[in-house]
Amino acid sequence: MPEAAEASAQPTGSFAAFVERHSRFVYRVALAVARNPHDAEDVAQETFLQVCRGERWEAIEDQRGYLARVAWRLAVRRRRPRMLERELSPEMQLELRSAEAGPEQSAMDRQLEAWLHARIDALPEKLRQPLALAALAELKLVEVAKILGLPEGTVRRRIHSARQRLKRELTEWKGRKP
Repeated sequence: MPEAAEASAQPTGSFAAFVERHSRFVYRVALAVARNPHDAEDVAQETFLQVCRGERWEAIEDQRGYLARVAWRLAVRRRRPRMLERELSPEMQLELRSAEAGPEQSAMDRQLEAWLHARIDALPEKLRQPLALAALAELKLVEVAKILGLPEGTVRRRIHSARQRLKRELTEWKGRKP
């Protein structure tokens, strides 16, 4: 009888290990799109629920690629109704300030971060998506190309274009500041 209990507990433990192994990655992908920690958590949970319901998680060859595609699509679907809300949540501001930074430097850093997030949000979808996946979700070009269903060269060009555009806008913005 104990063997039967172990056998029924094994798939749950294996799936728990699968979730544990990939949860941070799936969260980062969701956060790159959702730009809201609460929505990213919901998307990550929904991603694993879908994988679990399909009962085919053990047969997935490229687990990271598959999970990234599922999380990306779910996050995009969730974000669409909120696309009109362009305000940045304070929770999403990057913590780039050093421990030694004074209040003036911290304020300037926050201003730059807010400006950068707003400019990234203002990028056309075709430039923003690859940039977000590559930079924020820390995915490789091959993985980004698979997720978006684009050739790797196209992804590389779009990321380059997005970075060049942001660099140009940053230079202009700094030139206008007193």
